[in-house]
Amino acid sequence: MKGKGLNAGFVSWWDHKGEEDAHVLRILWRAGCVFYARTTQPQTLMHLETSNNLYGVTVNPFNRDLTSGGSSGGEGALLGLRGSCLGIGSDIGGSVRSPAANCGLYGFRPTSYRVPVRGWSSTMLGEEQIVAVTGPLSASLEGIKLFMRTIIAAKPWLVEPSCLPLPWKNAELEQPIARGKNLKVAMLWSDDVVRPHPPILRALKEVAQKLEKVTTIEITDWSPYNHDEAWEIIASLYFPDGAQEEINAIDASGEPWRPLSRFIIQENPHVKHLSVEEVWHWTNRREEYRRKYAEHWNQTATSIGPDGEPADMVDVILAPVGPGAAPPLDSAKYWGYTSQWNLLDYPALVFPVSKVDPEVDKVEEVYEPMNEKDAFNYRLCKLTCLVTLLRYLYANGCEDEPEVYRDAPVSLQLIGRRYEDEKVRL
Repeated sequence: MKGKGLNAGFVSWWDHKGEEDAHVLRILWRAGCVFYARTTQPQTLMHLETSNNLYGVTVNPFNRDLTSGGSSGGEGALLGLRGSCLGIGSDIGGSVRSPAANCGLYGFRPTSYRVPVRGWSSTMLGEEQIVAVTGPLSASLEGIKLFMRTIIAAKPWLVEPSCLPLPWKNAELEQPIARGKNLKVAMLWSDDVVRPHPPILRALKEVAQKLEKVTTIEITDWSPYNHDEAWEIIASLYFPDGAQEEINAIDASGEPWRPLSRFIIQENPHVKHLSVEEVWHWTNRREEYRRKYAEHWNQTATSIGPDGEPADMVDVILAPVGPGAAPPLDSAKYWGYTSQWNLLDYPALVFPVSKVDPEVDKVEEVYEPMNEKDAFNYRLCKLTCLVTLLRYLYANGCEDEPEVYRDAPVSLQLIGRRYEDEKVRL
């Protein structure tokens, strides 16, 4: 917004101000939107939480010991408190979907270049290996629909040439049911890297059971294709300059590194200064992975179309948004359930399903983790997440029985193929 702060979570950027109104804001203003607050973001913008040295930690509106998510966590907290009905976030690894899930909201990550981005502020502007997008968060599904219809109706490609000239498709034409075919929904129970916590698995089962009762919907299982490789690729492309712009912005003021800034940059083995040839290498790896994932999806086809194309495939994937509900502060270290779809550039809609119930969501006492990431999240689940800390606290002289996650929102996401945005949000 012209004349208003654009700090991107950096202390050294405290006095940066917008030189013009962002394109998306101009469209929404003309549509009658009222803007009254700019919400918090994390240091570097690259957290699944919201913590910076300008405003401190933004916490979850349901439980101050849990994170609101990030990087659009201020927006998530505001909407979670019903301080607003609609907000805007950005998403390069889950930054719209994480706050939406943690705060019991709807959040939409569109395919790239559908919503304008001119006027935003971040490091590495112009980097195109992993494209960030603008997307809405809302207290209702209707808010998501209204946002997207309004933005696309304004034909943003006429002002911002990078936006694709794709009108919002007629909803009825997009739905298989309207064409006399069943909607095929594939369930992603786990990405085979980190197993979801009990409340997430419960939500998946509850939704699947309800969908199975709908005669026009078919339910099947989704087999994840090398999701660990996807993280290697995207993590290698996030900071092709070795995160030098982020390092410079932090060091310019001498501010402390926030824990999750250290995690995603200093402790990330994939962060390296890449040569031009290395950028080409990883970009080719990205494209090859996208091709193989598309082929993997095509293999769900049960017929052949008139031109020899695969037909009657899975329409959408129903998946976790993260390993669990909103995690305790400074512990959101697994990005795979959201960044996977950023790498593929698939649209994804987050929606609330339930809340954590410690009496139902029991931790598996005997579980053999698949890897260290899985072990970290299992320990997180076992010690702080889903039932009680009773034994742990007894060992430390406390007789209370806190239920850290009771009533925390439990959300899922619906994922579609690239530029099938209309299908996942209806």
